Amino acid sequence: MSGTPAGWVAAAMDCLPALLVEQAHLEKKAAAAAMRFLFSTKKDAWIQRALSCLAREELVHFERTLRLLEQRGIEFSTQPPSRYADRLKSVVASTMPERLVDELIVSSLIEARSHERMEALGNALRDRDPEASAFYLDLVEAEGRHRTVYLDIATACADSATVLLRFGKLVQKERDAIEMADDEIRLHSGHGGYA
Repeated sequence: MSGTPAGWVAAAMDCLPALLVEQAHLEKKAAAAAMRFLFSTKKDAWIQRALSCLAREELVHFERTLRLLEQRGIEFSTQPPSRYADRLKSVVASTMPERLVDELIVSSLIEARSHERMEALGNALRDRDPEASAFYLDLVEAEGRHRTVYLDIATACADSATVLLRFGKLVQKERDAIEMADDEIRLHSGHGGYA
């Protein structure tokens, strides 16, 4: 996975209110995705427990983000999403069971990018906004864990060779998506144009 340039991080720090609103939307979407996977993956108990825990944790993060927005007087409003997820989903297989494996890998890649960007933002905000820094850095561990959960489930739903092959293709698509230029800064917006 490619890293985010320092120029993107610097620009993102100036867009913190919009990023925090987006964070609430992302946590809610992540909870919904985990719930959807509860119904579409194998009914193995460990998979069901892992997804249930993941969905619950995402909802806790959603509530936590809403509290932070309220404390800062920032309205939780609608917001156009970044095009990142649509770019990734554009290469997802159209038929099952390949589609399920691709969707799980895409979820893993989104969590991995969230981990990378939240860690970068958290570290950059330490002196400027310690509260926001602590908020992002506290979420980082969960993002890394969620990335692994989705990959483990993908491997349980298909043979490891298939997962490895699809992972390689989707990682390249993720790299392409994140290196594009976007008009607005979002957690998953492309960093094209930033050094």
